[in-house]
Amino acid sequence: MSGLSRLVIASGNAGKLREIGAILAPLGIDIVPQSTLGVTEAEEPHPTFLENALAKARHAAASTGLPALADDSGICVPALGGAPGVRSARYAGEPKSDARNNAKLVADLARVDDRRAYYYCVMVLLRAADDPQPLVGEGVWAGEVVDTPAGDGGFGYDPHFRIPSLGLTVAQMPADLKNRSSHRALALAAIAERLRTQG
Repeated sequence: MSGLSRLVIASGNAGKLREIGAILAPLGIDIVPQSTLGVTEAEEPHPTFLENALAKARHAAASTGLPALADDSGICVPALGGAPGVRSARYAGEPKSDARNNAKLVADLARVDDRRAYYYCVMVLLRAADDPQPLVGEGVWAGEVVDTPAGDGGFGYDPHFRIPSLGLTVAQMPADLKNRSSHRALALAAIAERLRTQG
């Protein structure tokens, strides 16, 4: 895959690291979480997923001298004007808490009939911190928000994000199925295809 052998993952989220590692494992790339190299999490002040992903990848690449992969992702609910959106990880404020974020989302939808939602992910790969041509992949995974959590897998909003065609929340899905279907898997697949075609 374009000679890429070692890649720092610009995330401190254990769930994301597991997913990215599992998806990239067949490609033979040595995945290094940024924390093992002493890299702190980057600021994410931007209003778009793309800008935040770029900031995280650039920070990791500059700190390590390695190619870096970063994603920014979240759950978007059209009935809430796209919220939580780019603020998904901190929807209920600081400190970050999956439980409080989920409780706020369910409360905000208490009187809303339209429960459609989608997970969105943008992933950025930089060959170096000053890479003028970052590789970018996007993924969208449609579903709906349910009030009652189900399943003990996944992380974030997964227990409340249901895929109607499967009749399962993401937290109920086997990891291998999630890693083939998710917004993150789709974004990574797009990155892999760009690497194959562009080198």
